[in-house]
Amino acid sequence: MRIICILLSLLSSAVFAAGDAKQAKHLDWHFDGAFGTFDKQAIQRGYQVYKEVCASCHSMELMSYRNLVEAGFTPEEVKAIAAEATVMDGPDDAGDMFERKGRPSDRFVSPFENENAARASNGGAYPPDLSLMIKARTNGANYVYSLLTGYVDPPADMKIEAGQYYNSYFPGEKLAMASPLSDDLVEYSDGTKATVDQMSQDIVHFLQWAAEPEMEERKRMGIKVLIFMALFTLLFYLAKKRVWARLDE
Repeated sequence: MRIICILLSLLSSAVFAAGDAKQAKHLDWHFDGAFGTFDKQAIQRGYQVYKEVCASCHSMELMSYRNLVEAGFTPEEVKAIAAEATVMDGPDDAGDMFERKGRPSDRFVSPFENENAARASNGGAYPPDLSLMIKARTNGANYVYSLLTGYVDPPADMKIEAGQYYNSYFPGEKLAMASPLSDDLVEYSDGTKATVDQMSQDIVHFLQWAAEPEMEERKRMGIKVLIFMALFTLLFYLAKKRVWARLDE
């Protein structure tokens, strides 16, 4: 299922890329490169930003609360996080649906029951699911960071309709989402200063991990394969030299 969603998201990015947009800023991310790894503290801060800011509009339907253990949260913390959510379950023995506290096995609870409800609450715009957002956008990490930090006043000659906001990193430069971040919007438990830049980097770390949680294992496996291939090539070369040396005698 995840593979299918990734493919659909990548296909949608080709359509999204249409239109004028400023080239995204480039940052050196901790997860970049063959030896890149996840910064779990940044991921946990990013989850806090998602939970306190983004989750009021954006779903993450492919994520379960238990996945947060892989991001460094303890099982007890995950149980407490899940219990804060209200999940619709059922039917019960009487055939009725009922509400209960969330469990670690539950998917992240969506802010809206359906797409129509989401559009009705956002002036007709549909807030996209963020589970694979990094994969769904070209140069995803840099793009999301640039978008979140790219809200400025529009040019004097540009008309901005009511309910629209200017961002030069968005195709078309007008979008329905107001700037979601402001300095000190959240209070990080580790004492990190919650600037717009810091929160933007942290949410990118969280979304990168959510879209590709197996990244570190994949990179480790790739390095092992390269080492094996290098050793195999060396042994093959030495064997070849030994065989041909005998034939030349």
